[in-house]
Amino acid sequence: NTRTVAANLGCKKSPGESYSSNRVNVLIPEVIQSTKSVLILEYMDGIRLNDTASLDAFGVDKQNIVEEITRAYAHQIYVDGFFNGDPHPGNFLVSKEAPHRPILLDFGLTKKLSSSMKHALAKMFLASAEGDHVALLSAFSEMGLRLRLDMPEQVMEITSVFFRSSTPATEAQQNLKSLAEQREKNMKAIQEKLQLNQKEVKRFNPVDAFPGDIVIFGRVLNLLRGLSSTMNVRIVYMDIMKPFAEAVLGNINKTPAANAQWIYNTPVHSDVEAKLRRLLVELGNNDKILGIQVCAYKDGEVIIDTAAGVLGRYDPRPVQPDTLFSVFSATKGITAGMLHWLVDNGKLKLDENVANIWPEFRGNGKEHIKVHHILNHTSGLHNALADLRGEDAFLMTEWDACLKLIEASQPETEPGKQQLYHYLSFGWLCGGIVEHASGKKFQEILEEALIRPLKIEGELYVGIPPGVEARLANLTLDTDDLKKLSEMRNRAEMPSTFQLNNISEFAEYLPVFFNMLNVRRAIVPAANGHCSARALARYYAALADCGVVPPPHSSASNPPLGSHPHIPKFPSKKTDEKQKGKVDGGLKNERSDGRQNVYIRIEEDDDNDEEKCSKSSRDTSKGASHENKKGKIFSNPRVHEAFMGVGEYENMCLRDGVFGLGFRRLKSKDGDGSYSGFGHSGMGGSTGFCDVKNRFAMAVTLNKLSFGGVTAKIVELICSELNLPLPEGLSGSGDVNRPLIN
Repeated sequence: NTRTVAANLGCKKSPGESYSSNRVNVLIPEVIQSTKSVLILEYMDGIRLNDTASLDAFGVDKQNIVEEITRAYAHQIYVDGFFNGDPHPGNFLVSKEAPHRPILLDFGLTKKLSSSMKHALAKMFLASAEGDHVALLSAFSEMGLRLRLDMPEQVMEITSVFFRSSTPATEAQQNLKSLAEQREKNMKAIQEKLQLNQKEVKRFNPVDAFPGDIVIFGRVLNLLRGLSSTMNVRIVYMDIMKPFAEAVLGNINKTPAANAQWIYNTPVHSDVEAKLRRLLVELGNNDKILGIQVCAYKDGEVIIDTAAGVLGRYDPRPVQPDTLFSVFSATKGITAGMLHWLVDNGKLKLDENVANIWPEFRGNGKEHIKVHHILNHTSGLHNALADLRGEDAFLMTEWDACLKLIEASQPETEPGKQQLYHYLSFGWLCGGIVEHASGKKFQEILEEALIRPLKIEGELYVGIPPGVEARLANLTLDTDDLKKLSEMRNRAEMPSTFQLNNISEFAEYLPVFFNMLNVRRAIVPAANGHCSARALARYYAALADCGVVPPPHSSASNPPLGSHPHIPKFPSKKTDEKQKGKVDGGLKNERSDGRQNVYIRIEEDDDNDEEKCSKSSRDTSKGASHENKKGKIFSNPRVHEAFMGVGEYENMCLRDGVFGLGFRRLKSKDGDGSYSGFGHSGMGGSTGFCDVKNRFAMAVTLNKLSFGGVTAKIVELICSELNLPLPEGLSGSGDVNRPLIN
């Protein structure tokens, strides 16, 4: 063990051997000879850590010594996966010769970590450092740590305490008081969540399974913390250990060149899909893609369904067809479809005053705003809730509070006179209309109108439920694209608070904010959709055919689309004693592909009654083997005109505006100037759209946020191969002044 650790840390080298780049500045005595009973080590003259007088006499920098010991342990744990589990003060000396270095002794109690456990510990550390709840839950799942309740905020707090900075002995009492207060706060939250009495909450153990490796890992951290207290120094573990955790996860096989399974193993549906995969590999090797899905329909049938890359910068698990991506403003296209569904079902009129539907909306000059003004981005409320980007960002997660802010808002322009993108307010404006017009919750209408008829259960959400965390892709930012912002010009159709010259102010925190689990669970109908590309493409394929539900999704896609429960089921809080300690334990949400979801929710939601979608006959040129009677989510034969704001709906839209009624209108590049389709893109490049003239629909979802260059290249290739006209606004990746950001 001594020899192994010394070699790993680069303490000794053979003649002609260069030092490892990972070498830390510590000493380990060389093993001279050993038998079962006797170990003879090189003699090193040193000072004990508790000999304060000698340390001061030799001028030892105690802060530097403890930091170097901490670095050595970070290297052993995260890089090597082989560490000394007993770092008490007696197992260290400080060399008397300058430069004074720590001497590491006694490797009798060591622990070897598996590669998967090493990765999981690194992910847990980085998730705690970045406040990423989803990555933290994923790390727990990978290491076999299972909890009995769904309280991610408290779990993050507890984990952060695990890696908290050490305090000098002089501050120990105050530190203990602070920890006790935090523990009391967390236990109170558990008590309220589970409705336990004082006696029950004291006996309640939130942990169901605790792997042994974590026990030793926790012991090491506590002993290191005690070491710093003995030396009366403060150690910021997050800063010291982070580079080592990043090193082990930074070497995961993120590019196609390093990972033969970078493209997820699903059959190729067409020649164009084969060419697309070659393009994705090229973009991946150029570090433009982290994780991505692309799905496309032509004439009602799937021609592309590809997943590639990894779930996150520190998450080497593969992107699969059922992975859920945050698609930002592509959510607006889904929300708009819900309003059109209510119109189609006689619950709403496009020319109706919003205040007639939503009485609390009346006032502050909003009396004349109509439903079509909201959908067309001409209500004048484009800057409503703009303050949520700053200090009040977390208010975005509170549905009722945001609706009240909308009710109190005041338009800046006369309704119908100027089209300015309602980048945040659009969602709550539409959401309030949906709930007041239907008398139901937003989520209920989403399921009734789209999820169940399209059979995309478990793969399209606006606000995720507990139980799907294991399938979430983690957002990161393409920093090279961020640098291009300075080259871009402002755009007339964008509100003053959302111009390109100030997007950079908040672009860097977007991945961090939208990776947070409480944000992902919030209902933000303008920006918080989570879906797979195959679910989003199926939605647009239905819209392309006037609402006709396409035939069942490709059977080659595994797991099958719609096979997940939309609201995962959870057991009660009382764990079956017979199940405790078992791997399945009844405490995870089993899946057909062997993966498991991470968290346990105590409450159970009642199932909504299944509602059957209406049927109508429609002849198509394709799919003779399918029934002629197909489900439809819209019955209006002119629904395309409604989406694009043309024909009889033309007077409801601002002439020549980029938006129709809830969707971005798409013209064919080099075409006759007429609109050929519609869709919506999101910040970062995720997008969904359809070309109604050619019965074509596609979606792209990705987790490395850029300004649309990757998406544009994909759209250009597919349209070129299918001999389809390029839609303006979704192509032309070289034009930095027209980035695909909306």
